[in-house]
Amino acid sequence: MPFPKFLSFLVFVLILSARFSDCADSKPNFIIVFTDDQGYGDLGCFGSETIKTPHLDRLAREGRKFTNFLVASPVCTPSRAALLTGSYPKRVGLHEHVLFPSSTKGLNPDEHTIADHLKQQGYATAAFGKWHLGHHPETLPRANGFDVYYGIPYSNDMNHPDNKDKPKGGWEGMDILWNDPESTLTKWKTPLIENEEIVELPVDQRTITRRCTDRAVDFIEKNREQPFFVYLPYSMPHIPLYVPDDVRDPDPKRAYINTIEHIDTEVGRVIGKIRELDLEENTYIIFATDNGPWLQFKHHGGSAGPLREGKGTTFEGGQRVPCIMWAPGRIPAGTECDEVAGTIDLLPTIAALTNTPLPEGRKIDGLDISVLLTSDAESPRDEFVYYTSRGVLEGIRQGKWKLLMKQPGGKRGNKGKAKAKGKQKAPRKPAVLLFDLDADMGEQNNLAEANPEVVAKLQARMRELDAEIEKNARAPWVKPGS
Repeated sequence: MPFPKFLSFLVFVLILSARFSDCADSKPNFIIVFTDDQGYGDLGCFGSETIKTPHLDRLAREGRKFTNFLVASPVCTPSRAALLTGSYPKRVGLHEHVLFPSSTKGLNPDEHTIADHLKQQGYATAAFGKWHLGHHPETLPRANGFDVYYGIPYSNDMNHPDNKDKPKGGWEGMDILWNDPESTLTKWKTPLIENEEIVELPVDQRTITRRCTDRAVDFIEKNREQPFFVYLPYSMPHIPLYVPDDVRDPDPKRAYINTIEHIDTEVGRVIGKIRELDLEENTYIIFATDNGPWLQFKHHGGSAGPLREGKGTTFEGGQRVPCIMWAPGRIPAGTECDEVAGTIDLLPTIAALTNTPLPEGRKIDGLDISVLLTSDAESPRDEFVYYTSRGVLEGIRQGKWKLLMKQPGGKRGNKGKAKAKGKQKAPRKPAVLLFDLDADMGEQNNLAEANPEVVAKLQARMRELDAEIEKNARAPWVKPGS
């Protein structure tokens, strides 16, 4: 007797409903790709006419670009601390510049990181790449929520164990290194760590981007049947730049271009694995960079595009970064968000996307921006505080307005200035800069003099926010006896 058509249809509907139910009930996977010192203008989808990034451009076409996306510091360590903890670096005690091989502190394992949050839900968690939140075992990724780690513990221009005997710097020095690919093994003593052990010294930086991708792809393959979180913080394009010999352009003038295009290829491999395993509809990929480009290295550094300045500054070129979020079926394709958001918001947003609360009694500064992933709603973030690379309060953004109180004498102000005629020179006043970022994203027109009431209001507010952060700051991990 033939199976009635309406029963066949009913079975089909039930099977389809069960599949959708399984998808809805399952936890989404998360992949965060975080490059190092890549500028706002260093992707095709963000306006580059010299760098070809087809894989990331496709990610943007199939996802959403965030054009007003901020990091919490213009340098590595504090920026990474903010991403993982959802807190301003000062709140977690990692705001005073970057860590070095001789540093005796790091990210406190008592902090609640993205990896901690997801691991508690049964996620497999992994970090492959540059850590830079402490190289002591007590501060490495496995102490902070990750199941496995493989990568460089600090910047790739730092030497184990004391950061001494490094080759000539500057863009001229970088030209010399690019012309000698073997210099990664002969001029540097940068370590590669697996979990907590040094497994390669010096690390062959020519293949480090590719090897971290290999680890990520393998981890995804092995954990395809359970939810996973992959944190992929590539050590490039931080100087010195290296790529595999089989893709290397011998022209040092194209070193940076070559490096970004290699990163794009490797990100493409990760995306390809997600597609191959049919995980697109249950995976979020977030791409961003830790701060702006290191402009002083010229063709070994990137471009901030239309933004002012770069790495190490609180101008937009130092802290506004390219960001792409991708999740087919969840994030609408080919869309753009110009609302203010940042890496500091990723922890609470991921908590919202997994329908899980953050720990009570632990103050953070990030906000749930999940509404920005799917709609044209206004951002819940209406203000953002700027700190210098050494953790000094310097500015605030509120709506369209951005105020900077730039200290004279560079990053360290007037400290250490000589006395004149036996008397200490009177400290110079900070330069007051006020910009309307809606009309002037390049920060060229100082409107402070014409808007004294706005300056006064913003100055009071940034001090109020900083005072609360300082009052409730938590200590970093510090090596006993140091």
